[in-house]
Amino acid sequence: MSEDLRVAYQGERGAFSEAAARRLLGSEVTAVPCHSFEIMFASVTRGDAHCCVAPIENSLAGSIHRNYDLLLDSNLTIAGETNLRVVHNLIAPRGVELADLRRVVSHPVALAQCTRFLAAHPELEPMPVHDTAGAVRLVVEEGRGDTAAIASDSAAEIYGAQVLERSIEDNAQNFTRFLLLLPAGAQPPQIHEQTRRWKTSLVFRTENKPGALFRALGAFAIFDIDLSKIESRPVEGRPWEYSFYLDIVGRREDPPVARALANLGEIAEMVRVLGSYPTRW
Repeated sequence: MSEDLRVAYQGERGAFSEAAARRLLGSEVTAVPCHSFEIMFASVTRGDAHCCVAPIENSLAGSIHRNYDLLLDSNLTIAGETNLRVVHNLIAPRGVELADLRRVVSHPVALAQCTRFLAAHPELEPMPVHDTAGAVRLVVEEGRGDTAAIASDSAAEIYGAQVLERSIEDNAQNFTRFLLLLPAGAQPPQIHEQTRRWKTSLVFRTENKPGALFRALGAFAIFDIDLSKIESRPVEGRPWEYSFYLDIVGRREDPPVARALANLGEIAEMVRVLGSYPTRW
């Protein structure tokens, strides 16, 4: 994909989200860093970016609930996804050694995923900041000899820092799932990853009465449709009521999926398809 494609993501240069964007859409895209998820969604809505790449869940930390809520409130649709292995590295300004360090900064989730390393180095005080790559930029700009960051190796390269320790995460099976989002009706860009199958994501609400969720999910069971994920989220303004997010295997246009969605529409009080998209997973 040409550099004319502008892709927004949350974080600074070298963030894992940027790596996910380039994996999905190619290395020559124009990356548009955003300070927050809200700004990222707004940049696509305003047309400052053609699309965005949003993390939606981590294999260890679970779902990124804020992005579920922002997706439901937006006019964006899912056009693709990728899973990125998250490798955390201890990164410091050049010339700094591990023995010099007294602080380590990173995103709170990254710090939580490196607890074994931090427990083995009690002299290091963990300090949360807004972004992993931003943590590297911060320690390089401050130039303190006692502070390191936890981030990707690409962040170290971008900001001219050095990797002191590699792969310090607690669990190697640490993956984050990213969604490619673009305005409804927009022409999807070319996905660079190999497609293995198609998925459809949707959200629905049912009446708050016995058996409602059972009957709703039965709409997929009777057509032998595989549910790969289900997630509940509170309905704003309706305490103890929930919306249900589903990922199912298949295209929206596939006859079994189309019939299941039609059946669900007769049972649920609200159904919204968030997108049908290719995936290799």
